Parts: sequence; structure tokens; C-alpha cells
Amino acid sequence: MTTNESASDKEIRNRILEFAKSRGPEKTFCPSEVSRKLNPDDWRPLMADVRRVTALLVQEGLVKVTQFGKKVDPLDAKGHIRISISLNFWNDLKGNNS
Repeated sequence: MTTNESASDKEIRNRILEFAKSRGPEKTFCPSEVSRKLNPDDWRPLMADVRRVTALLVQEGLVKVTQFGKKVDPLDAKGHIRISISLNFWNDLKGNNS
């Protein structure tokens, strides 16, 4: 991706879910990791889009967002946030419907 290109919501969504699935429910990741993976040379402009798409994934119950260990809205939280796969989604992926 060049500096003048922007990632689509679908690309952002797929990358967030890829990170979440690979980390599992015990580990979190920063939205900047997603931005940097999508466009290493000019990742900062993607941060708002990554947070926005993350908020949609929260609404779908696929990920959760925390700040200092407490659940937060990624659009309202100021400062650093962490993303992780939701336990329900993880269990669905693994076939553990308990």
C-alpha cells in the first residue's frame, strides 16, 4: 500500500480479526499494530479507521476493547487501548459452546 492509498474497512476488519484469532483470548494487541501492518510507512492516518472498525466488531461481539483492564468504547476512550478476541467468539471458533 502506498502513502496515498487507504485501507478499506474490509481490509481493516480482516486484519483485526487475524490479530485477535492469532493471539487468543488471553492476549491483547494495540490498534497501532493493525495500522502498522496495513501501511508500515504511513500508519498513523489509519488509526481512526482502525478504532471505528474495532467499534463495529465490538458491537458484533467478536472482540472486546480494554483500557487498564476495564472494558471501554474504542471511540470514546482517550489514550492507549487494547483489543482482544471475545471469549464467546473464541469458543465458537474452537467448537466449545459451553
